[in-house]
Amino acid sequence: MKKGPLLYRGKAKSVYLTDNPDEVSVEFRDDITAFDGEKKAVLEGKGMYNAAVSAFLFEYLEIHGVKTQFIHMLDHRTMLVRRLSMIPLEVIVRNIAAGSIVKKYPFREGDVLNPTVIILDYKDDTRHDPMVNDDIIFALGLVTREELLTIRKTALKVNDLLRTYLAGLSITLVDFKLEFGRWKDKILVGDEISMDSMRLWDGKTKESLDKDVYRFEKGDVMSTYAAVAERITPGALHRFEAEKTVFSGER
Repeated sequence: MKKGPLLYRGKAKSVYLTDNPDEVSVEFRDDITAFDGEKKAVLEGKGMYNAAVSAFLFEYLEIHGVKTQFIHMLDHRTMLVRRLSMIPLEVIVRNIAAGSIVKKYPFREGDVLNPTVIILDYKDDTRHDPMVNDDIIFALGLVTREELLTIRKTALKVNDLLRTYLAGLSITLVDFKLEFGRWKDKILVGDEISMDSMRLWDGKTKESLDKDVYRFEKGDVMSTYAAVAERITPGALHRFEAEKTVFSGER
């Protein structure tokens, strides 16, 4: 596969065209940002860890019946994916109260949310990703009612799968963000699932195992990312031995 022109450069990933119009390559860069980009840095190796975790979890979801855009890894920080028409919604699934929900609502950090809360934000940096309800979503024409139902059901299924898997590693899935896109007549999970998009706590100590370490200067970011990546993807990092090594998905 030949790497083509740059299609899109986000805060931490770059998307490139390929010689197949239905596929793009996504490069996970070492950039890290917080607070709407007000805080930023470049941390060597960060992209590799997020790519490894995303690839592993995408394959895990596929095995359990959740369709994603992931095809395979091209190298240690680049994945080949289906070219989706992305839906401008951030789907935030919250199991435990933490972060902004504690600031905006009368929850205490650590409260278990029952039922699990799904929050939908309109993806627009210039508007600081405002929260939207169903009526606003339909008025904007972002998705149909059937598509929104599919997105909600899929998000809850992903939550059940990830929460169960991570609990077996003594990691608590506090909350996470998903993005979705259209592929032909299907809605697929896209973007990434990594330490940048999940809030994770150690099951015993409640120590942060995600980007909160960077946001709030809770410790060494790269040591945390490296340890969590190896914990989630046992042995996966060692399988990226050379350029164009395909992620094997071994369990």
